[in-house]
Amino acid sequence: MSALWNTSDEGDCLTVIIFRYLARELLSTMLAISFVILLISLSGRFVRYLADAASGKLDASVLFIIMGYRIPGFLELILPLGLFLGILFAYGKLYMESEMTVLRACGFSQNRILAYTLPPTFLVAVIVAVLSLWITPAGVQKTEDTLEQQSERSEFESLQVARFQSLQGGSSIIYVDSKNPDRTVLDHVFMAQMGVSDMADSELAVVVAESAVRIDSKEYQQRYLQLQNGSRYLGRPGSVDYQVTEFGSFNQHLSSGDNGTSRPTKVMAMPTAALLQSKELKHQAALQWRFSMPLLVLVVAILAVPLSKTNPRQGRYMKMIPAILLYFIYLAGLTFAKSAVEDGRLPVAIGLWWVHGIFLLFAVYLYVDGRWAQKIKSLCQSKKAVKHA
Repeated sequence: MSALWNTSDEGDCLTVIIFRYLARELLSTMLAISFVILLISLSGRFVRYLADAASGKLDASVLFIIMGYRIPGFLELILPLGLFLGILFAYGKLYMESEMTVLRACGFSQNRILAYTLPPTFLVAVIVAVLSLWITPAGVQKTEDTLEQQSERSEFESLQVARFQSLQGGSSIIYVDSKNPDRTVLDHVFMAQMGVSDMADSELAVVVAESAVRIDSKEYQQRYLQLQNGSRYLGRPGSVDYQVTEFGSFNQHLSSGDNGTSRPTKVMAMPTAALLQSKELKHQAALQWRFSMPLLVLVVAILAVPLSKTNPRQGRYMKMIPAILLYFIYLAGLTFAKSAVEDGRLPVAIGLWWVHGIFLLFAVYLYVDGRWAQKIKSLCQSKKAVKHA
């Protein structure tokens, strides 16, 4: 009995070691791939926001705040892909280095490999579910609020030093030489206006002022740029007939401005609880999409296990491109189904679930077909051994 107990303990210890080894290989590879994809995604979006900040559409101080709010939305889509590629790379490496062959020889079947893959998969699925159902909508709402605040900035806040910028939809051009430290006073202002109300469309007004400040009129709920100690030149370009007006102060109306950035739709920012209570097609499609993300994690994990099987003679990346293409077909199918539900072309009861069903059946087919192929191969090899004996 003592010998059997010790053998059982050693087997359990070996099982734990192998499980930790496979989980560590899988999760470390997944995290590395997800981090690289996240950096690429954030870089592209950051460049876009940086261009808006350079043109004055966004305040530079909110760039990293907006990017922080967008990270959960990126991770929601990146983690399933990272897990899928992590299984392909990690297990493919084990096949290439014949470690999987050794495990099979020690009695570790494909069922056991899949069973060891599921705990890390469930962990990733839970993280993606929390992101998709709660954190991402909250981040989208925060992003929308921040962009809304930026759109309410007047043209005064959007002015950049030592740059020609347009005002009032392009009807005016302004140049500011410098700003004071607290950014409330503009120094040495140049402004050119075309087609204002008191002159013909072909006439040009040029205003040069020593300084300018912003004036908020509580009575009229308007904002003005008050230019101080300057001159206004009014006339037609190419003509010597100009009117010159010296002024102590001159008020120019400022619009609230529109930062021009594409804001997320309100459906994306709605809490999941609100979507559950709604019967609108767009809300139902968005709700199914949020539940589809953790389900996507589980399906691609089952799909990746048989796809990761690699023949060392064929090369490590032989199945990589078809597998990645299959993943993007899966994601494209979900996107198509979501649009079809929103447009009423698909019943809500069918929704996005048929896409998951097709790929789950395909994953089961690959898994079962691989097991039967391995059994047939083992049976043939045993018959040959008996025959030669």
